[in-house]
Amino acid sequence: MAKYNDHLGRPIVAVTGIGVVTSLGVGKADNWSALTSGRSGIHKITRFPIEHLNTTIAGTVDFLPSSDKGASALTYELAEKSGREAIAESGLDAENFGGPLFLASPPVELDWHDRFALYRDGKDGSATDRLFTVARNLPTLDVFETSQFGSIAARLADEFGTRGLPITLSTACASGATAIQLGVEAIRRGECDRALSIGADGSATAEALIRFSLLSALSTQNDVPEKASKPFSKDRDGFVLAEGSAALVLESLESAVARGATVLGILQGCGEKSDDFHRTRSKPDGSPAIGAVRAALADAGLGEDGIDYVNAHGTSTPENDKMEHLSLSTVFGERMRTTPISSNKSMIGHTLSAAGAIEAAFSLLTMREGVIPPTINYDNPDPAIELDVVPNKKREAQVSTVLSNSFGFGGQNTCLVMAREPV
Repeated sequence: MAKYNDHLGRPIVAVTGIGVVTSLGVGKADNWSALTSGRSGIHKITRFPIEHLNTTIAGTVDFLPSSDKGASALTYELAEKSGREAIAESGLDAENFGGPLFLASPPVELDWHDRFALYRDGKDGSATDRLFTVARNLPTLDVFETSQFGSIAARLADEFGTRGLPITLSTACASGATAIQLGVEAIRRGECDRALSIGADGSATAEALIRFSLLSALSTQNDVPEKASKPFSKDRDGFVLAEGSAALVLESLESAVARGATVLGILQGCGEKSDDFHRTRSKPDGSPAIGAVRAALADAGLGEDGIDYVNAHGTSTPENDKMEHLSLSTVFGERMRTTPISSNKSMIGHTLSAAGAIEAAFSLLTMREGVIPPTINYDNPDPAIELDVVPNKKREAQVSTVLSNSFGFGGQNTCLVMAREPV
């Protein structure tokens, strides 16, 4: 029926369930309360030794049982918790979901405690020979199965009863948004009535910290951890590594209405554009990010005046925040001086593979609750970035449309447009 189709004749995609876990807590309620209060979840690292490290802070999720069991185990628990909350809210069967699963997760490696266990269990020959001897004798190869890229999605598919081959994807810091985009496109193509999109990342390990430090990407303002992430501020010096997860139940509007589900928002448009300029830096003219924003607006059927609020990628790195301002001011012109834009990363840090999904969840809550979360730590404005960043305190506002940006390393740019009601 026409009322269930968008401006291009495709099925309108609704959101009927949301789940969130971050360093601020488990579940939407705790996260939203902390986020709108301007509370930070960033703290000193206690999970592994930090001596001689330039960065000693992170937004780790240390309150879950698997937080000390390695990146793969923690990523699975994060995804499972957010997925279960989202499905429960949707009113669908948590053991027989019946639609496809799209999971954004980090390319996890064999955790160090597993490596050491393998090394200790070998007896003869070189270290390599001992490792292979142990590996060949493992009855089920559990250690290696849990470090395979698709293992987390496979377990989730069994847990929730999703349909078809579960898709695991990694598009760097845009991964969570890409998982949502794939779910939207599957519904639009008529392949399914519903999809489960999850972004999860529990990979705040010592190795990850060192790697990002070598790229000069992390903040080194360790003395007051909750003040380190300061998007769009003049004294920003890098992002803060973090963990978390978010899940969305996506459903055709016609299906949601037919079964009497509560519609939490609409996934109105998606846009993406690659950037081949540099492994970590953005193209100086910002054209790929500009292209992604414009593609999302066009897909949503909206013009430059159609966005009420921007949920920024806002990592707090000197390069990203400057590029994001360039791209938004190019697309929206003078209007960006007064359109509110804020960065959740000022409070929860950068959750990498999960970031796009978490920020989409918070964007939907912004529209439903009529409250814009702040950008905290905005005490030293950058005169080169003229934006209304909703500084330091939440703002009550009626928001009907949101643009959520995800600009990842390696030139992965994905933007989502969400609406309270079909536009």
